[in-house]
Amino acid sequence: MDRSLQNTHAKLVARDIQRLTQSPTESNSFSLLGGACVSRVETVGTIVSRDLTPKFLKFGVDDGTGCVTCVLWLNQLTSSYFSRWDPDTILLLASAARKQAAAIRIGAVARVRGRVGSYRGVMQITATVVVVERDPNAEILHWLECLRLGQSCYRIQS
Repeated sequence: MDRSLQNTHAKLVARDIQRLTQSPTESNSFSLLGGACVSRVETVGTIVSRDLTPKFLKFGVDDGTGCVTCVLWLNQLTSSYFSRWDPDTILLLASAARKQAAAIRIGAVARVRGRVGSYRGVMQITATVVVVERDPNAEILHWLECLRLGQSCYRIQS
């Protein structure tokens, strides 16, 4: 398997994210149809759902090819996962997550970057960065980049 995309955010549309398959050799990696292996993705689309809980914000991003569920964790201050981290770093992460969550509104176009995974058999993105786009052309430009990269770098087979 081609591991050249392991440490980068692969720009993908929802359809390609939903078509990812679990790598047989790597637990946190997924294979594109062309054989490239990814663990991080970036997508752009319209926020179509929003479900806020004390621990996380779950939201749906629709880009016209499908809808991807995204999760933005908000429990950095109470999670045991962060207990060994530097307190200042945890505060920065928690503050950034809260600001991003406040900006996520239904109807907004957002760019989501994060780790791709499967939860109950459905692909989802565990978001690390969510940016609400102000450029009305952001989604179209993302589609064009996905097409170009799909052919030249990812070797996605239609």
